[in-house]
Amino acid sequence: MGHTDVVGVEREKWTVDPFGGVIKDGYLYGRGSGDDKDNAAVTLQILLMLHRQKTPLDRDVIALWESGEEATTSVGIEYMVREHWDKIDSEFAILEGGGIVTEKEKVVYVGVATTEKVPNTTTLIARGTSGHGSMPRPDNPIVHLAAAVAKLAEYQPPMRLNETTRAYFQRLATVSSPEDAFLYTHIEDPVLGPMVQEQLRKTMLSQNSNLRTSISPNIIKGGFRSNVIPGDAEATLDVRALQDEDMTEFYASLRRVINDPSVEVVPPKNPGRPKSAPSRLDSDLFRALERAQAKIFPGAITIPSMLNGATDGAYLRGKGVQAYGVGSYVENGESLAHGNDERVSLEGVGKFLEFVYDAVIDVAGAKN
Repeated sequence: MGHTDVVGVEREKWTVDPFGGVIKDGYLYGRGSGDDKDNAAVTLQILLMLHRQKTPLDRDVIALWESGEEATTSVGIEYMVREHWDKIDSEFAILEGGGIVTEKEKVVYVGVATTEKVPNTTTLIARGTSGHGSMPRPDNPIVHLAAAVAKLAEYQPPMRLNETTRAYFQRLATVSSPEDAFLYTHIEDPVLGPMVQEQLRKTMLSQNSNLRTSISPNIIKGGFRSNVIPGDAEATLDVRALQDEDMTEFYASLRRVINDPSVEVVPPKNPGRPKSAPSRLDSDLFRALERAQAKIFPGAITIPSMLNGATDGAYLRGKGVQAYGVGSYVENGESLAHGNDERVSLEGVGKFLEFVYDAVIDVAGAKN
């Protein structure tokens, strides 16, 4: 499956037409080329190959192209799950979320996403007494809100690994520099663990977020004139929760950290995507993806991962589907999705097609 919608662009910051599908220097440029038209195109090509070759199958292969993944899942995967589940009910799913990680034009590992964090957009509201800006007030909500945001910026929720993230760090250590491998293998060390986690916090943002429920204050609103003390101020937190996070206790911990009765912590009315157990590392499809990786990218390894972001896979895992996120080349571990001059390697898309096709035939192809 692949989603066909894309995010917007800052057209003036692109060196090519962002919707022109420009091919240049071995790359296809365009908004959505890596999120998620590569998966959408590979899905279509595999469907065509199976049909044209009249490939004998032991199970159905269903292709789904959905809309709304970037912002409005109610018209995409939510709608399909709610209204047309009989059309897409499946044991396994292959979708976006992983990547074929290269360094110096060599494939180092293939990342396969087996789970993802749960978005919970949270609001802080500070309330005080409005008044004239010439007479500073101790209950100025701007001051209290700023202090609360600063406290949460320094706060690290407790670390917790699951099956996927533990395997991720163990396997990543085998293809990393000795310095990085030391960090990955000592995260849970009773003595060195706190130092290692602080180092990850400062230098490896993705890995640090993989360890815990994360909090990022991204929007602050307050005041309307420079000479008026406002009666309230508001901050928006991007909270990405671990799947098994006790959100009641989590929000209680935020209130304890802030420790200010004038600041209210407001959870979302409707949390983001549904919670679910991570897809298994011993399923027929995950094993098939490992075998395909060994065949297409010999010398590399397969690494399961947990996405800090979110995909439509959460809705499938919520229905019990074993869903796995894959993707095309990710050069030097840096995805260009949502960025200016978003692009994918044409060679990478070709190899990505081989990889997914091989796994699909392994699982769905007739055995006799």
